[in-house]
Amino acid sequence: MEGKVIGPGPYRATKLWNETIKLFRSGMPLRRHWAHFRCYDCSFTGSEAVDYLHDLLRRNYNFGPEVTRYQTLQLLKKFLKAHVIEDIKGRHGTEDFEDCGQLYRFPAMSPMKSIPTKSLLRDCSDLPRLIRWDDYEELPQQKNTGPSKPAVLTSDLWNKRHSVAIGDVNECKLIKRKEVTPKQVDHIWKTMTIAHLQRVLGLKTLEGVLNPVQVNGKHIEHNVTKVNKTGIVVLENKAEDMPYWVVSAMKCLAKWPNGNDSKQPVYPGFERDVLKTVAEYFQRLKQPLLTFHLYEVFVNILSLLPDQDVATEALQISCLLLPPPNRRRLQLLLRLMARVSQNQQLPSLNDTIPTRTLMVQMFSHCVLGSVDEMDLDELLATKLVTFMMEHYNTIFQVPPKLRSQVEEHLSHLRRVQIKYAGTDTDFSASPTFCKQIRRVEAEEPKVIGTQTPLQELLEGLIADKELPMRDKRKRLKQFQKSYPEIYQNRFPTQESKAAVIPEKAPRLKPHLMLFNLKKSFQPFQRSWSFRA
Repeated sequence: MEGKVIGPGPYRATKLWNETIKLFRSGMPLRRHWAHFRCYDCSFTGSEAVDYLHDLLRRNYNFGPEVTRYQTLQLLKKFLKAHVIEDIKGRHGTEDFEDCGQLYRFPAMSPMKSIPTKSLLRDCSDLPRLIRWDDYEELPQQKNTGPSKPAVLTSDLWNKRHSVAIGDVNECKLIKRKEVTPKQVDHIWKTMTIAHLQRVLGLKTLEGVLNPVQVNGKHIEHNVTKVNKTGIVVLENKAEDMPYWVVSAMKCLAKWPNGNDSKQPVYPGFERDVLKTVAEYFQRLKQPLLTFHLYEVFVNILSLLPDQDVATEALQISCLLLPPPNRRRLQLLLRLMARVSQNQQLPSLNDTIPTRTLMVQMFSHCVLGSVDEMDLDELLATKLVTFMMEHYNTIFQVPPKLRSQVEEHLSHLRRVQIKYAGTDTDFSASPTFCKQIRRVEAEEPKVIGTQTPLQELLEGLIADKELPMRDKRKRLKQFQKSYPEIYQNRFPTQESKAAVIPEKAPRLKPHLMLFNLKKSFQPFQRSWSFRA
């Protein structure tokens, strides 16, 4: 592999575009050509340009050997439209580049794309601020006059309580935590996911790569939590899903020859028509599945592909940023591409192009693309989609480290705390004063604090009139097994239990039921015998 490696960073696609133009201008062989009885120096034919640039791109680290001659031809058409090259009469823009003997030349200066220099974001300031323990309200303080009456701890407060070392402590302030709202939960998912992505990409800032304003935390949480057993995103609004006929066509190809659920007649070329149906649907989407605003993010991941583990983790995080309908479509499409490419029983889908290459060429621009048509989106999409197709099973797994960090942070925010004067250390507790106590005194609230809510739970279970009697007996039996002392205090005798929960009628054994049934039929048997 040759060429300058463009590592991850802002505006990487623009830098690649400029670097490719420089390499093409500096290395393309120029010589004298004759056309229409005239001599043209420093020129080249269309076929010569395709040959040279194709070889250049295949040997370049940033593109790789997957680049086809057709893609090279499309890039030269973009070069002509952008006035990177012109024909020998100086025409460009409206003309079409052809892979033939037509003559072309370089203008005096090929235009380069400008890279924005204005800094919008600085270092980590572009990351949304995490909700911290500093966001609290102080309650009105009572005078520290000593304990009046021991407070009874509920089980909820007891479970939230932290162990505090016995000893003298400074004056403290009770903190009332605001309840974490769904909007704040979305914000936490967004903030921690973006920070995780920045670390994986190895960037000091996301300026020019990702605008945090365009990231939706609700999408991230949905993509993490609302999936089926195979890991495919489940949509709440079914109207956002793909049409049924598209899903059926994809299943038909993915499970060939056993995927024809509609039992339609199979004719020669049937599989090609099914593939055309799927391709037309994805090609008509308004924007690529990876969206326009995430284009630079995925282009930067291309520089990480040599390290498969890092690239896979970066794709795992980046795909969480997608709207759920896009993520679902991308999952199903990549799975289809991988299965079709590996299916040896599937007939050839093209007379000249191998199936794997056909899949990448047909769907790559449906996956990755930019708003600016002058970019190298087709070449970059080929490289990225090839990698994603080969590793689609792991790309859509949720990074366990990210998920655990978010859940731990949310759990931390929901704790009850006390703030001590002159320190930022937080401890959980319930009294409004602090005083050194003996260990025996500290153990007493455990019994009082845990029994009261359990007693309330038992009374609520007994008073629940909507609960079927069969389920109520079953739950009471479970409660008795788990908390025998509380159950015994509530029902000291069998009569006290029967007064609240009536005994169920005894069930007859099968042979007794048969005996009673025969006995009930005896009068009828006698009446029939009398008539006879």
